[in-house]
Amino acid sequence: MAKDVVHISEAEAANNFGALMERVRAGAEVIIERDAKPVAVVRPAEVVRGRPISECIALAEAHAKELGYEPTLDPDFAADLEEIINSRKSRNTPTWE
Repeated sequence: MAKDVVHISEAEAANNFGALMERVRAGAEVIIERDAKPVAVVRPAEVVRGRPISECIALAEAHAKELGYEPTLDPDFAADLEEIINSRKSRNTPTWE
């Protein structure tokens, strides 16, 4: 949740975007308005939770070394996973106008 909420006009945002971003980096939520009506909200990005894939791989390798062998994937699970991957449809991502 933002530390504070700041309301500014579109003109202020355009004229001093650097200062706007500095406030966002400090934790503020900035509401950009036109004629006192909100048109955009700029807030700090949410913290990404979880592990990066590189850390997951390192943990798996350390676990295998600890066990003294490589764990094997259950054949039924592997088949299900392969079916899911092969049946995926491409995403329709429209281009910006």
